[in-house]
Amino acid sequence: MKPPPITVVLPDGQEVTGRLQERQQVLDAWLYKVAVPAWQNTPEGRVEPAWYVVWVKAPDHVKPVPGVSYDDVPTTRLPPPSAEREILGPRRPSGWVLQKLERGRGIIHAVDCEEAPTGTPVLTLDKALDAAEHPGTRLCSLCSAAAELDPVLKGFEHGFGGAENGSREPS
Repeated sequence: MKPPPITVVLPDGQEVTGRLQERQQVLDAWLYKVAVPAWQNTPEGRVEPAWYVVWVKAPDHVKPVPGVSYDDVPTTRLPPPSAEREILGPRRPSGWVLQKLERGRGIIHAVDCEEAPTGTPVLTLDKALDAAEHPGTRLCSLCSAAAELDPVLKGFEHGFGGAENGSREPS
């Protein structure tokens, strides 16, 4: 079966009719694999028709041809987000970075913290915990570093009504 026609918008704004070979969903867009007619030179020095195949972003570089169905075009979709992901939203990048300060002090930041230094190696959980246990190191409270690492360092019971909060245990 011949791929259906599709209008391909060239970089200079010209529109040509190409063939839609495949569609692929990526995180923030759809990519369309299109073939557009072109010419090529043969080793014998002749000029012959050929298809130039390229992936382009839809809808920026392609337009549907009125009356044409694209239902049979091979299509790769991302799996639907889990209910947890829909509720929580996009996940931040994993890992932490250590901002080194004077006199052996430091601050641990989440990778995407605005205060995090650039070009610093990303720490795994174990390395971040090791660094956090150093007496001169504190956890950034502006980003998620403190919220993520404090419970692991101090135990998950910390802050839930124990004596350290000034609350009393029932007698």
